[in-house]
Amino acid sequence: LKHNMAFTDRLHNRGSISTGYDIDNSLKVEADNTEYLSRTPSSNTNRQTFTYSTWVKRTELGINGAILDAYQDGSNFFLLQFDTSDRFVVYQIDSGTDYGYHYTPRFRDTSAWYHIVFVSDTTNATAADRYQLYVNGERISNSDVDTNYGTPPQNYNNNLNSTIAHSIGKRGDGPTYNSCYLAETHLVDGTALAPTAFGEFDEDTGIWKPIEVDVTYGTNGFYLNYENASVLGDDDSGNGNNFTANNITSADQATDTPTNNFC
Repeated sequence: LKHNMAFTDRLHNRGSISTGYDIDNSLKVEADNTEYLSRTPSSNTNRQTFTYSTWVKRTELGINGAILDAYQDGSNFFLLQFDTSDRFVVYQIDSGTDYGYHYTPRFRDTSAWYHIVFVSDTTNATAADRYQLYVNGERISNSDVDTNYGTPPQNYNNNLNSTIAHSIGKRGDGPTYNSCYLAETHLVDGTALAPTAFGEFDEDTGIWKPIEVDVTYGTNGFYLNYENASVLGDDDSGNGNNFTANNITSADQATDTPTNNFC
């Protein structure tokens, strides 16, 4: 317990900090209202190597809260989520064969923004580096888990970046929905990036903070900044990979962000 408390204390971003890069808006989704974003890619792209980055502030604990889901059916999907025990889960199921991890730390601070970066690089010869999870700039070890499904084989193709339904805020099997704020959501198709592509440690406070991102997104990549209240699924990467807003209205745009954090 002491280990988990100390670990998660280092991962909190509770303050309204001056970063040199200000985030104006976030998206607030509610499970009770079945609010989520969805998109189905028109082509298969790089299913081995990609990076997903988003800031998230939880508003309801003890639920299956997906921040990214690529769902074909109950035996074939890719998932990043907080689970009912408030652990973070990386999970890929392929025709009933499971890969991934339920990580040990509990993420229960509803006053904090967490920056989640997940990297898939199944081309990596080092099995432990094929799935990498970072929270506020720190890597969570694949050995620090409650449930270990194991790493996928080398050159494995995940469900992400295939022509199936991709969702943010919804888990396809069930389905279940998330309650949280989301900000600065990026998918980089075809590149494994370090968290320093999206954030940095403040030299005075040591707090992990967002930076302006300059990346090549790849064909199915996207950037959601939630700045257009009338089109909250608008992709600002230049790719035009816009998401459909389901049960989401302009009232779901918020000003609680990683650089303007409200209690």
